[in-house]
Amino acid sequence: MKVDLENERLELREDGNRSRVIVVDLNGKGDSVTVQGAVDMVPLNNSQRVKIYISPGIYREKVLVPDSKPYISFIGDENRTAETVLTWNNKASDKDKDGCELGTYRSASVTIESDFFCATGITIENSVVAVPGDYGMQAVALRIASEKAMFYRDCVLHSTATRSGAIAAHHRDTQDDDTGFSFVNCTINGTGRVYLGRAWGTYSRAIYSYCDIDNIITPSGWNDWNQPSRQKTAVLGEYQCRGKGADRRNRVAWSKSFSYEEVRPFLDVNFIGGDQWLRL
Repeated sequence: MKVDLENERLELREDGNRSRVIVVDLNGKGDSVTVQGAVDMVPLNNSQRVKIYISPGIYREKVLVPDSKPYISFIGDENRTAETVLTWNNKASDKDKDGCELGTYRSASVTIESDFFCATGITIENSVVAVPGDYGMQAVALRIASEKAMFYRDCVLHSTATRSGAIAAHHRDTQDDDTGFSFVNCTINGTGRVYLGRAWGTYSRAIYSYCDIDNIITPSGWNDWNQPSRQKTAVLGEYQCRGKGADRRNRVAWSKSFSYEEVRPFLDVNFIGGDQWLRL
């Protein structure tokens, strides 16, 4: 995903402008100084892709992309990914204004409820990433949980877990369901110890390919969610990853070490039918 700032700037009053860009800049040189402010500018029920270009900086805010705003992309400078950071620090045990615990879902720093969301060139740090239906796990620094198909390429996932959690939790109950998580050429770093993923559903599916994984992964790598029967049906594993956290010698025996032919369907956006909607 690319942005041409000179030719693609969003004019909200021009309904015919198909290449729409909203610029976020902490120094006031864009259309909004916050990411949430940019999301709020997107028309309800938009049917065309809106690119939100996020200038380098540390954005300390909670961000919600509601289900009424599909086709949104978060785009950072691909050469300054580590300098473009979305961060917040809620925990599940924190209280809201009424004194009630936030819980896992409401503690998210970045919540994506909409369909056809994309992101590239940004770092999500010290956060929980959540989508609806994510209620089962203790909050960790970074978590991605969903029943949908999700494809992550060239992303930085930064975890600061204080107790063992998991980066990914995918829910899939039938073998015919075409959903799953695919992480390709991503960087996974941080502190603490986390699992690469947990089997949230009977046929959970999560694959890491060509990823650079720091020494933050629990050596066993994967967790069956205390449901041993899922060891026979879940598709959780890795392909040609690198880094200290990619050492598979102590992985659980039921995790997958894919061949190229097995992993090939998960290596590009065709896995999520991207050719049909990414360029809208």
